[in-house]
Amino acid sequence: MQTGQILLNGRVWVACATRAVTLPGRMRGLLGRRSLPNGQGLLIERCGSIHTIGMRFAIDVVFLDSAWRVCRVARNVRPGRLCVWGGWKAVRALEVAAGWLDMDNRAEPGAIMEWNPHAG
Repeated sequence: MQTGQILLNGRVWVACATRAVTLPGRMRGLLGRRSLPNGQGLLIERCGSIHTIGMRFAIDVVFLDSAWRVCRVARNVRPGRLCVWGGWKAVRALEVAAGWLDMDNRAEPGAIMEWNPHAG
């Protein structure tokens, strides 16, 4: 898994993000974790929908298209949800702590994000 930052409009939006690219990393996701601190996130590639079965905490989810444009935002997705779909154009999902999107960290559909990998 890779680590980096997620930028929104050129500013750091998620300071510490993990990027799940491999099949095992994408399948594991946040399972087994007790929480996700504010300012951290999990970016899941090749992902148009997510589930929260087996999770212990609620999350906010931002679905992105191939151009890193926000397609859909799902707030306060509780544990045990079978499927949360990002829409036809969604190709990646960014999972952050529940409430992160309400803390003056707005990511509305149409906004553009970018991945900034940590150097060395």
